[in-house]
Formats: sequence, structure tokens, C-alpha cells
Amino acid sequence: MLNDSVTLLRGIGQKKAVILRNEAGIETVEDLLYYIPRRYIDRSYFKLIKDCFLNDIVTVSGRITNVHLSRGRKRFLEVDIDDGTDVLKGVFFGGVQYFMKLFTIGDFVIFSGKINFYRKKQMVHPEFDFVDDSSVLQGIHTGRIIPLYRSTEKLKSYGFDSRGFRRVIKGALDNYLPHVEETVDPAILARHSLVDISTAIYSIHFPGSFEEAERARRRLAFNELFFHQYYLSLSRRYMRETKRKKIAAIDDSACSNFISGLPFKLTSDQSAAVAEIRSDMASPYPMNRMLQGDVGSGKTVVAMAAILMAFSRGSQSALMAPTEILAQQHYANFKKLIGGSVGCLLLTGSTPKSEKLESYRMISEGKAGLVIGTHALIQEGVAYRDLGLIVIDEQHRFGVEQRSALREKGEDTDLLIMTATPIPRSLSLTIYGDLAVTSIRTMPLNRLPVKTMAFQESRLQGVYNSMERYISQGRQVYYVLPIIEESEKIDLKSATQVFNKLKNEVFPDRRVDLLHGRMKQEERDGVMRRFKEGEIDILVCTTVIEVGIDVPNATIIVIEHAERFGLSQLHQLRGRVGRGDVQSFCILVSPDDVPDDSRRRIETIVATNDGFAIAEEDLKQRGAGELIGFRQHGHGGSFEFADLSLDMELILYARDVAEQLVSGRNDVAVLWDQFKNKKYGPLLNGIRNKKILNMLS
Repeated sequence: MLNDSVTLLRGIGQKKAVILRNEAGIETVEDLLYYIPRRYIDRSYFKLIKDCFLNDIVTVSGRITNVHLSRGRKRFLEVDIDDGTDVLKGVFFGGVQYFMKLFTIGDFVIFSGKINFYRKKQMVHPEFDFVDDSSVLQGIHTGRIIPLYRSTEKLKSYGFDSRGFRRVIKGALDNYLPHVEETVDPAILARHSLVDISTAIYSIHFPGSFEEAERARRRLAFNELFFHQYYLSLSRRYMRETKRKKIAAIDDSACSNFISGLPFKLTSDQSAAVAEIRSDMASPYPMNRMLQGDVGSGKTVVAMAAILMAFSRGSQSALMAPTEILAQQHYANFKKLIGGSVGCLLLTGSTPKSEKLESYRMISEGKAGLVIGTHALIQEGVAYRDLGLIVIDEQHRFGVEQRSALREKGEDTDLLIMTATPIPRSLSLTIYGDLAVTSIRTMPLNRLPVKTMAFQESRLQGVYNSMERYISQGRQVYYVLPIIEESEKIDLKSATQVFNKLKNEVFPDRRVDLLHGRMKQEERDGVMRRFKEGEIDILVCTTVIEVGIDVPNATIIVIEHAERFGLSQLHQLRGRVGRGDVQSFCILVSPDDVPDDSRRRIETIVATNDGFAIAEEDLKQRGAGELIGFRQHGHGGSFEFADLSLDMELILYARDVAEQLVSGRNDVAVLWDQFKNKKYGPLLNGIRNKKILNMLS
């Protein structure tokens, strides 16, 4: 029944069904029931504008009476609404051209947000929704908490705005909810106060209260978390019970000699990481480990130790980096420290054809113990004699297919992926649940923490003065902007605009250059090489330098429009400096008036250099779906119901239930084969839906 086509629902013909499928991925009744609201509005109680006071957080509604673009020092849009008792002004900074197209005099709109005063009552960047004020007679559209659904212009043109979705979903619930079966043991639900599935599906769309909506969300979140954890538990047990071919023993002398010969002592975390990796590599099962730690925490040295372990037992290693210049940097560092002992080779897209053919021969004959490169490592012509270890740097820059293609170059190959973007624990248990995680939290003693300061745009001249002072001392500066060129849609400075200003007006006697993602790879590499060699004083750039080379002399990074960056991205950019033994600075510049969420991000990055704390806060503020690299893991971008910043307790419970069920099975190999072929058994069939399945594709 739930697999019935949506065309069986009243009001949906073939044309509308095609639009629903193409625009929202909805084909069946089940798809429609799981098309969750993006948020809710409490229309059971609206405040009159006349009754709104300073700092009240309220929802008001009214008709648009004026749309005005202010052209003062800073452009912003003012939208006046009138509910018959008073007038309220909505103020929008940035993207004013976009907002001007949305708001039309005469439309009926809802504003939600905090009240403040500037000449009259106003809300800065309110949440808003357009409604038909004649809907007061419809019981599912007003007088209660109502759901708002994701829509597109094409969906709206066929009647599928939030109002249209509410109508067809209510019809689907009335006709199909009795056919939804509960397959989870009631005892499992009761232990965590989870409601039954029918109640959850109804309440997620038409809750009687926000508390009821939250109870529905938690039950549906448990469904997807449990399904996901069952898959991971099955995967882990299958891996534990599937031994790889016999491998040679590790000769510890190579690694020990390397570590004792370093000009510094490993930190306790680095030593622990080396020990964990050695244990994995010596086990009868392939290693599947993530090594995480801030920029400069010493992950590369740990990777070198792992490569020496692989080499000591006669295996080759491959290290894949996201950019050519980073691969070249790794090659120079590895060749200097361990290249003589393992035979180090560089392979990138720009490697000349004749050299590539020679490299292919050396790799296939096993004469290259370590191959460092970019995507070139997975080209068809590359055949390894015995690939024993894969190291992937900045793993979030690679897609699932690229990592799989490299692993298929070997047999039962150990995998070590490295990230300088620490992963919050809830993500470690879900998205990375099939990986063992090693964390390097302590920094080397010779690293000084980067001092981070925030300034308003009105104090830019002071920033320029500080830049000049440090440049005169021989230092270099990164100057980062969020966009390359000016746009009518967004009111932001561009990299090219600032480059021209700094080069021609502010620092005419300094060497200023530009770097951005639209430049050809050869141009980018050339600019970065000149910067590394000290031929550029100020490098104006976009986030293309987020994963970049090591330039110890670059001790200042200025980030303009810091309010436009996420926390983890700001932390990654800050990691471009502080790579030498002198004090480095990160200067954040933003407009004088920024939204509260942007201000919180800036305050957080100023307050701490701890990447793990920043990652957790970033998850709270932005949610898992927006975190860097999330979409590249084959998980459909995000869970639909689970909130990984709030549901830690539910994740642990789903994990425990899944592991108990899997541990009691004696047919894991059969189950795994069924799972890989999308045959899930009655328990999992009863709680699945397409959105969950897409996470496991």
C-alpha cells in the first residue's frame, strides 16, 4: 500500500506526479509521508504589532505596504508590513537584489524574530513566509502549529507550496496511516520513551504542540540511526570475521630508527597514534583508521612511521593529496626524511608523459616503495606490485569513488585517512562509524598558538598599518576574501576588487599578487611557489589556500567578510599561519552590523584555538549537513530526522540495540550479502525509507 503511486491521491494527476518526482524525489505515498517539514510556525497565537516591545521574540503578520532600498554607506532593504494596529519594518543586509524580487507591495507575509528599534519597530533579517490571508478558514493552515515544506518555483507553479503540501499530505495520512506497520519491539521503544511509528508519522506533519513534534522527530530519528548503526555493526563484524591473506611481520627497527633520529621528540598523542596504527597493521584484518588533529599537530610524521612499517614487510604505500602543490610539498618532506630508505616517487597530472611511463614501470616492479600524488594515483595505467598501505590526506576533499578506486589497486590494503578538520564524536559514531578514530590533541612544544583578533570594517586602516609594520620586518601576509568577483546578487567585496585596491592604492610599494580557483592549475602553482619563495608580500586569495602549502614566513592572515565563513573553515584558514617559530596573527574583519549567528562564530574563533571544540560548536551552530566534506561520503548530505548536535544519547542507544541484534546472529556473511543487495529482512524493511537507503548507497 505505501508503495502506491502518488497519482492515487486526490488532486495529483500524471503531470503533477512528474513534477513531484523531478523536483522533490516523491514517487510513492511513502515518499510523501516522509517528506518532512523544514520548520513549523505557531499560528495558534500571533502578536499584534502594537503589542510588540524591545527584545521580544515574536511572530507577526501583515500586508506589505512599502519596499525601500537604502543607498547610504551600506546598502540594505527595508520591508514595511502593516497589521492594522501598527507598522513593523523588516531589514535585510546583503543580497538585497534577491530580496527585492521576493517582496511585493500588497502581499501578505509573516515575520518571526527579535524586535528592536531604530526610529520605529523593526526586525533585522527576520524569518519570513508568504501566506494567503484567506486561509483562516482552513483548519490545517492556521489556528494551530503548521508545517512549512521545502519547495521550488516549479513545485509552487503546480500548487505545491507549503499550503499545497499540507493538503495532499493530510489526504495521504487519512487514507494510508492505518497501513503503516510497527515492526520495532515495543520493549525497545519503551526503554527510550519512543512513540509508535504511526503516531510519529502523523505528528511530524500535524503536531498538537512543539513537544509533540519533537517526540515524533526522535522516533523517526531512531529509525534512521538504528538502520544506519545496524549496517555499521554488520560491517564491523563482517570485517572482523573476514581475515586477509597472510602478511609478513613488521620489522620495528626501521620505524624506531626513524623516530629516534628525528630532531624533536614525539608528543604523547603522536606516540599513541603510532602504537595504534602498528597494532592495526599487524592484525589479521585490514586497517580502517582515521587520524585527526589540528594543522601542525604532527599527523604527517605519524604517517611516515606507518609507511616505514609497510615498507619493512615488503609492501608499497600510496599517499594521495588533493592538490598538486600539496603533493609536491609532501614529496619534498618525505623524500628528505624517509625517501632514501623507501624509494619515493611523485606522480601528478602534470608529470610529463615520458616520466609517467617510467613511473608506471617502477611502481609495477615494486621499485617505488612510496608513491605520492593526486588523482593520478588512480589512473588506469597505475598498477602496484603489492600495495599494502594507502594514506589519504585531507580526506574530505575526495569523494567515495576516488577513495574506493585507490583501495581497489591493492588487496586487503590498510587504509589511513588524515584530516585537519576534527570530527565531532556524534559524526564519528555515524558518518565515520566504520572507522577507528585516532586523535592528536596536543601540539608540538615549539608551536606558538595563533593570536586571533576581530575588527569592524570601519577599522580597516588600522589593519593596513599593522600589515605594513610586519611586512617591513620581512613577514608575508595572506588576505582572504569569500568571492572572486563582484556580483549584483550579493553585497560583498571581491578578491579582484581588493587586490586592485591593495596593489594600487594601499600598498603600491609592496609586492601584491592574486590567487583564486578560476586560475589554471599551472598559474596557481606558480603564484604559490613565488609566495613560498618570498617573492610576494601580500597574497590576496579566496579559500583556495584553505588546503595549501607550508609557508613558515607567512605569519599574518587577514580574513575579510569573516561573517561569511563557517567556524571550521575559519579555523582551517587560520591554520595557514603559525607554522614557524615566531608569533602569528589571524585578523577577522566584518561589517559593523552582522547577524547574531555570525557574531557568535567570530567570538568562538577568537576565544579558542582548539579545533575539536570548534568542530563541536560548528556542529551545534550549523548542523551536520553543512559541515565540510559531508556530502562526499555517500550519505545523501544529511540525516533527515536525526540532529547529530543534539541526539548523542539516541545515537548511543541505536548503536547498542543494533550491536545486540547483530551479535546474536550466526549468519553474518549471509546477512552482509543480503544487505549489499538491498534485502534487509522484515525488521529493517518495516522501518526503512528511501532517504535512509540513500545514506548507504
